[in-house]
Amino acid sequence: MDYIRYSIQSSPETAEIMTAFLGELPFDTFEETEIGLDAYIPLKEDTSEIEEHLLRLNALFPFKYSKETIKHQNWNQIWESNFQPVVLEGFCAVRADFHAPFENVEHEIIINPRMAFGTGHHATTYMVMEFMKEIDFKNKKVFDYGCGTGILAILAAKMGCNNIDAVDIEEPAYVNSIENAEYNGTPEIKFFHGTLEAVPVRTYDIILANINRNVILDSLPSLHQRLNPGGILFTSGFLAQDKDMVFEAHLKNGFLAMEHKKQGKWIAAKAYRRY
Repeated sequence: MDYIRYSIQSSPETAEIMTAFLGELPFDTFEETEIGLDAYIPLKEDTSEIEEHLLRLNALFPFKYSKETIKHQNWNQIWESNFQPVVLEGFCAVRADFHAPFENVEHEIIINPRMAFGTGHHATTYMVMEFMKEIDFKNKKVFDYGCGTGILAILAAKMGCNNIDAVDIEEPAYVNSIENAEYNGTPEIKFFHGTLEAVPVRTYDIILANINRNVILDSLPSLHQRLNPGGILFTSGFLAQDKDMVFEAHLKNGFLAMEHKKQGKWIAAKAYRRY
């Protein structure tokens, strides 16, 4: 998928405020930069609302911005030039095939993404992996909703789960996830391409939903139906200032015992299906 990247030049304080406001719009990903913030939105989206929103914000906060189209085939080159291995305290390491293997980790994941997102570097992915470290995945039924490069599904398989479904709306992510699962020797993962509706209706013991705030909020009723009573739902991809709203939505949709981790501006949450 092609993207439009809005590069916002501002102070760190303004960039943080901008992230909160732009989180209301259909951006997929935000990345902090040395000069402010980069925000990515699929090219297929109508950007007229984005432009109007930025004009209104510019009347309130000092910043400059530019935009450019980022072609899908550029993602891998950008990633390879920046990617460094990710290590979680001896529990898990995420690396590319051109990196040296790690010897002192329980689980090693090798990925070669075809897109810029989902490599484990983003705080949201990292925090979900931290949560996963605390859970027994053996013989559980797991669903990775918005699997990206397949990292979380692959980690679940390496932790002993042999019954995993995973889905992503982007075809390059879907294809890349299959490639990464094969490379890691985790054939037990069944991948689907499309929205939540593309996955056959069944129930799970654990659901991993590392997407974004709006998709999470819209999907909570369906995720509740797909989770067994007492099952665990991990959600991530929303900002700290949205925590209360997102937690309240969880409670209204039949979840309880909210726990969370925070890294920078981002929050990851753990909840249980109440009934």
